[in-house]
Amino acid sequence: MKGKSKKWLGVFSVLLSSSLLLTACGQEEKASSEPVKQQDLKEAKVEKIAATDKSKNPEKAKQRKDTIIAGISKPGGVFLPYFQENGWDGNVTSVIFASLVTTDKQGKPVPDLAEKWDVSSDQLTYTFHLRKNLKFSDGSPLTADDVAFTLTLLHDKAYEGDEDILQFAVKGGKAYKDGTATSIEGIKVVDPQTIKITTEKVNSQALLHLGGPVLSKAYYGKDYKQNTNLNYLKDLYGKPIAAGPYKFEQYVPGQEVRFVANENYYAGKPKVKNFIYKITTADTNFQLFQTGETDYDGFAANGDNVEQLKSLGFANINLETSSSFSYIDMNSKKPYLQDKKVRQALIYGLDRKKYVDTFFQGYGSVANVPISPVSWAYTDEGINKYEYDLEKAKKLLDEAGWKVGSDGIREKDGQKLKLSYYAASGRKQEEVFIPIAKENYKALGVEFNPEMMDFNTLVAKLHKGEYDLAAVATPGISDPSEPVADYLSTSPNNSSGYKNAKVDELIKKGLETVDIEKRKPIYKELYKELNDDPPVILLSYRKLLYAHNAHVKGIDPEKYDSIISNLPALSIEE
Repeated sequence: MKGKSKKWLGVFSVLLSSSLLLTACGQEEKASSEPVKQQDLKEAKVEKIAATDKSKNPEKAKQRKDTIIAGISKPGGVFLPYFQENGWDGNVTSVIFASLVTTDKQGKPVPDLAEKWDVSSDQLTYTFHLRKNLKFSDGSPLTADDVAFTLTLLHDKAYEGDEDILQFAVKGGKAYKDGTATSIEGIKVVDPQTIKITTEKVNSQALLHLGGPVLSKAYYGKDYKQNTNLNYLKDLYGKPIAAGPYKFEQYVPGQEVRFVANENYYAGKPKVKNFIYKITTADTNFQLFQTGETDYDGFAANGDNVEQLKSLGFANINLETSSSFSYIDMNSKKPYLQDKKVRQALIYGLDRKKYVDTFFQGYGSVANVPISPVSWAYTDEGINKYEYDLEKAKKLLDEAGWKVGSDGIREKDGQKLKLSYYAASGRKQEEVFIPIAKENYKALGVEFNPEMMDFNTLVAKLHKGEYDLAAVATPGISDPSEPVADYLSTSPNNSSGYKNAKVDELIKKGLETVDIEKRKPIYKELYKELNDDPPVILLSYRKLLYAHNAHVKGIDPEKYDSIISNLPALSIEE
């Protein structure tokens, strides 16, 4: 039941996925602290730089004895899993909501609200055994009925969030959504601590999705009626009740989100009484950390920032490879982008290495497959690296019938090859990327027209398919099926109109295979096909740079979900 977004709208590095706008973060160069549910990732290499002089700890930080403050960017106030379209809201809900299943340090599924589960030999039936005496933050009991309600709500015809629950084929789920059944046959509450979920096809991601955040039936379901609107839930977005380590206390738009330790948390009340998300930006986060206003934040990974953080003395610094990547979406619905030779030419004709080297200053690399190097699925064997080659790009456009006109712009059948490029305002990387792209594409005979706009406007244009090229990035990827999901021709989130029958076949095959060793060759073949018939221009993998005040104890930098999973164990050094 992990929330999914329509075009990577769940930004940050979160379990919200399906495809996410790089621009949703506002500044992709500011690292996030959203939880990432990684499944069987390769061992990520985390470079740790320990604090050298704790005596330099600023007075404001020293004075906080019962409060930890972390940086966040732009929460929007929709604090309900499965309904948010802003990934920073996912940061908030991850503090207060808990799932049946979570992941360990290596990203493998481990118990959370469920103490264990059983999966049938045919991989179709999941039986979750909940812990005894579970409670929501208001003290009300959490039982299998709440799990059943959560899954039922996601199957409702009126549900318009981004979790595509039908892909997991719960028996009777479609009939409920269509209104031909009043209950879901495959969801059976055995007793208050046991729920059995039967599906009709194998899906490698079913365990984590069916075992996601649990909503209170008594609270979120009190006004629920099948296939009527769910607008009543909007009144509850800012008043969440959940079962995570902290309880929601207050949201001050533009300033902060406050939480207090949950005495009803199954693993015990957290050691630190208060947790606060303070809103920071790429322009303010270092100063706020330096002066002790925050205890934890993410920063642009570059040499200058590393040296600045080291100079503070009191900072524990962590550098790691992100499980996300950035790219440029190409709208295949546009006639001039339907020819794969044109799309290939746009990749050959863009000096991606120059952009990556200039912007990331050694803390990033060029992306050539739609998965990060930290994933078990990563391979670039047999992959064309599309190294910058202007002459090859020109030849491809010539072959596609686009000839250079008198003004230097290519044309075909009376149409000029002019491409719009949309990105959200405030993204510093555009100061590097746009000049390089304009120069490269001018030399190729392509008119490149960049336009910066507010995030919501950009989202609307992408959903409507009103774009040529658009700046996009994934959140943290938990499984290789996630970043390729929108390339499926039948996906409701495929706003670019990309179609490739072999890609469809391989995406489905990858999802319907559980054994990782059997999935690896499937994704290897898929990456080769996407490499030959590219739906996007892959740009970069990057490093993440985090720092926390050394007086905060219990942060394990090798966890893939950043500060969130550490919350119950955090303490403040006296």
